[in-house]
Amino acid sequence: MQIFSHHAVGLAQGSSLMFSAFEDGGPMWSGSGDRQVREYVAFTRRFLRTPVVQVAIGMWDIDRNGNQRAEIRAENITTSGFDLVFSTWGDTRVARIRADWIAIGALPHEDDFRV
Repeated sequence: MQIFSHHAVGLAQGSSLMFSAFEDGGPMWSGSGDRQVREYVAFTRRFLRTPVVQVAIGMWDIDRNGNQRAEIRAENITTSGFDLVFSTWGDTRVARIRADWIAIGALPHEDDFRV
């Protein structure tokens, strides 16, 4: 749990079309087994401490003829950004994924006392 004291609370949000693999036969569409796409997301303003980041699939386009296996997560979260990671495995064929995210954390405030 994060407790915000007198600091300003910042909220950053965004959306990313992580890939579109069906157009060029990319590995998420044509491959099998373990596959992963990783994308760095930079915050427009640095948080005071590491924020809480929540990610979700905002849009998915997955082949109906195979199993639908997917995982999306935030990794390597820092005050300036994080890695957005989408993974699948087995016979799942993924054409496109759009990921939506939100980060919440303390921000420095202009009234903070600086030594």
